[in-house]
Amino acid sequence: MVELDDEKIRKIVRESYGKVAENANSYSCCGPTVNPNETSSTSCGCSSITPTDASLGSCCGPSGTPSEASSDGRSVIVQDKSLNTQDYSSKIGYSEEELKNIPKNANLGLGCGNPTALASIKEGETVIDLGSGAGIDCFLAANKVGKTGKVIGVDMTSQMLDNARENARKGDYENVEFRLGEIENLPVADDTADLIISNCVINLSSDKQKVYQEAFRVLKPGGRVMVSDIVLTQELPLLLKQSLEAYVGCVSGAMKKEDYLNTILKAGFHDVEIIKETKFPIAMMITDNFINELKEKHNLTSEQLEEIRKFNGVGISLEVKAFKPQ
Repeated sequence: MVELDDEKIRKIVRESYGKVAENANSYSCCGPTVNPNETSSTSCGCSSITPTDASLGSCCGPSGTPSEASSDGRSVIVQDKSLNTQDYSSKIGYSEEELKNIPKNANLGLGCGNPTALASIKEGETVIDLGSGAGIDCFLAANKVGKTGKVIGVDMTSQMLDNARENARKGDYENVEFRLGEIENLPVADDTADLIISNCVINLSSDKQKVYQEAFRVLKPGGRVMVSDIVLTQELPLLLKQSLEAYVGCVSGAMKKEDYLNTILKAGFHDVEIIKETKFPIAMMITDNFINELKEKHNLTSEQLEEIRKFNGVGISLEVKAFKPQ
């Protein structure tokens, strides 16, 4: 296994999502798999999809409706090979109307929720998107804040920023700005934002505490965060924790739910509230193809492979809101 450290994780995530941006006709809800020596794959170990081929499906694409529930009352995301990016986005909370009113290439199907739908965005507000990608949530927020508001997207991947800026140009968005930077060290002044959003990105950071401390810093007093992210209900097997492939695929970088919520509280936020949670089976991101890739790259034994296959823990797509004190 490759030993994970902060710089290696950041480098691999940047390169991998850069490849996604460069090959923007390939989509995945969770992100790319990655060979530590080569970052040419663009799916999170399951499959990628194109807007013209609905038969391929998304690695995490849901087939359940919002009312489909598990025994503990949570809705459940389950795989449906017939979903394309548009369908997947609809399943995780984007309306058809929203998707029609943003640049077409802004939606890469990389999210696990729709933070803008639950954030009560007001006209004139300043919104910052952590890990803005090709700009889907920035453009949705921009449509809500209007000409008197402003949206700032921050991403560490230059290729994503190029795509986002081109999308903004094509859509004639004058109230959106995209900045190169890391979410652990935001290129934004103190007390700037009314709202911070993020969609399936913070789990990719190796220092989530710093991310939320930075969010706290750049928010105005009384400001709020609205985040969609992947968390875990139980610990992962060591093999997955140590896997770069699983990290970039939104698996091994995810925290347990309780630890994630405590991270937000420790940063200084209050009134931390879970708005919605949806079961996200880890098995959907750990397919036989993914296991075979791990086997070939790391010479895993049969016992190690069986440990991965038997893992029945689940992830959760969590949508959480919190406030900075006045």
